[in-house]
Amino acid sequence: MFLTGKAPTDDPLSAVDLTVAYPGAPPLLERVSFTVHAGEILGVLGPSGCGKSTLLRHLVGLERPQRGRVLVFGQDLWADEGAGMDDLRRRFGMMYQSGALFGDMDLLENVSLPLKEFSALPKGAIETIARLKLDLVGLNGFERASPATLSGGMRKRAAIARALALDPKLIFLDEPSAGLDPITSAGLDNLILTLARNLSIAFVMVTHELRSVMAIVDRAILLDKKSRGVTDHGSPAYMATKSLNPATAAFFLRSPANGKERN
Repeated sequence: MFLTGKAPTDDPLSAVDLTVAYPGAPPLLERVSFTVHAGEILGVLGPSGCGKSTLLRHLVGLERPQRGRVLVFGQDLWADEGAGMDDLRRRFGMMYQSGALFGDMDLLENVSLPLKEFSALPKGAIETIARLKLDLVGLNGFERASPATLSGGMRKRAAIARALALDPKLIFLDEPSAGLDPITSAGLDNLILTLARNLSIAFVMVTHELRSVMAIVDRAILLDKKSRGVTDHGSPAYMATKSLNPATAAFFLRSPANGKERN
């Protein structure tokens, strides 16, 4: 079943009957299906240990699913584990929780790296594009700064700039607000929302930050360790106030599940 009510077409991302497991262990997630549309921000929610990060690793091609498919713009990510997968992976960007910037490179070099590796553009054009991406995330003037000299919020903005380098229409975010103060987090939320709306970029955001979820997420899926899959889905407003699922209530109310439905 697709949480959008339709089969996947050429949407930026679709998980189709996805089951993920590690060798010798029972499945962590079973028969997970959902679709992400252009310009949409999808939140992947759930308590610790429910499989959020594991799902993300399978969606970006770092781990092979036990069964099911990951469709990127309508193409099966795992149909060709060679050049075909590499081509598809260049169509999306990734921001890791820590930022994962290269410490021995300045910001301009970090953002330029994907262009140097995966384009035939001349050096001058690469530098111009990298500067534009840094400007897009509010880091104009910090091109020659070392990641070590920046605040956590600035490092995450730089990581988003690098994820934008190849002009993807799909970006994965792993706990983007983790470790940030509320004001910095709100600024990063606004940046993500602006990119989604103005550039029609789809975002898949793994997070447990409810403030960010309520502020910018269009739809969310809630993973549950006990059920090994998607236990609820919908808009954050619906899930926070109207869902009758006990796991949803526990998550949004930040309280242990007590088995009782919301009144």
